Amino acid sequence: MTVSVTAADIRSQLLLLRAAALHLNRLPAQRLNDCLRRLAELTEENIPSLLAANALDLARMDATNPKYDRLLLNEDRLMAIAADLRRVAELPSPLGTTLEERELANGLHLSRVSVPIGVVGIVFESRPNVTFDVFALNLKAGNATVLKGSRDAADSNRAIKELIDRALAETGLPAACYLAPAEREALQPILTADGLVDVIIPRGSQGLIDHVRANATVPVIETGAGICHTYVDEQANLDWARDIITNAKARRVSVCNALDCLLLHRAHLKKLPDLLQELGEAHRCEVYADEAAYAALREDYPSELLHQATPDSFGTEFLRMALSVKTVDDIDEAIRHVESHGSRHSESIVSDNDINQERYLREVDAAVVFVNASTAFTDGGQFELGAEIGISTQKLHARGPMGLAALTSYKWLVRGMGQVR
Repeated sequence: MTVSVTAADIRSQLLLLRAAALHLNRLPAQRLNDCLRRLAELTEENIPSLLAANALDLARMDATNPKYDRLLLNEDRLMAIAADLRRVAELPSPLGTTLEERELANGLHLSRVSVPIGVVGIVFESRPNVTFDVFALNLKAGNATVLKGSRDAADSNRAIKELIDRALAETGLPAACYLAPAEREALQPILTADGLVDVIIPRGSQGLIDHVRANATVPVIETGAGICHTYVDEQANLDWARDIITNAKARRVSVCNALDCLLLHRAHLKKLPDLLQELGEAHRCEVYADEAAYAALREDYPSELLHQATPDSFGTEFLRMALSVKTVDDIDEAIRHVESHGSRHSESIVSDNDINQERYLREVDAAVVFVNASTAFTDGGQFELGAEIGISTQKLHARGPMGLAALTSYKWLVRGMGQVR
């Protein structure tokens, strides 16, 4: 291993983290909230040093890289992070909630109560805001946190971790956060830390997610890549469709809920230039169009931005100002395309047909399915969950925006009066 610490060193840190998680479980919610508020204060007080560390990371990355915006911190973003930390502190605790309760025929009193997961590992790329977010949410849920960031954000993550350590120490909490070395070789000891790490959540590219899933012996919750479609049905409000397409693609191109593929009913081909006008003129969006869509756009869309689609144009998460256009004959073809090319993240239909709306909601297999709304709404804050750890695209434990409740497990409590079986 070429990292600054060995696998044995990492395991020693995880043993300490396991002990910290047990200690957190004994503390009242107010103690956890005090730490989050102190971290918010420290963030505001240390903006210059955080930006200086972030500048070192930015200097190593090409400004045209789609990851650059994710890596970037500025004063406004740090102030927003501090505000988010305070909002998390104000949220109701997800712990100790009685999820169900009943008296059995034999007189035993049975209840199911929410509890911390324990030690949660987050593997992520190029997003130093994630360091704040996942620590805050995990702490609120009573969990200790393993952070495994990429080399892209190494300096930013170290600066943030110093503030986390200060906030924990100054509020009398255990050292409930471990930042692993940024080198790739440090990941495997975490992925195989059975009994020390309870779950791993990868946040990043499909390549990262695939690597974690293939190499982990610890359970994994996938926050998958977002290959998102919007289908404009034969009966559709085209004013809504234009606004939804523009918002889903252009609001922020580097996020997982951004639009990647427009599925257009053939009846609207003549209206396609109008649907994409703002994307072309204001946002300079590249379009990879199938034969019919290319013909409809050739005279009206900026020629330098218009390309003929290839098979690789579909099923691609662009993460930049680009999208593909696929012409379909009916809703059946649209659903088949989503099934074969989507990532089960977020899908939308624009339609005035009640039957087709209900079919899309029922038949499309995705964590979030929208009717007449932008996929940009796939977000824990927008769902009024308070905050999120990521968007899960799997079906076990959590699916869609993962709020505080998804960072808890549960246990059964059984109270008796001498019963034996």
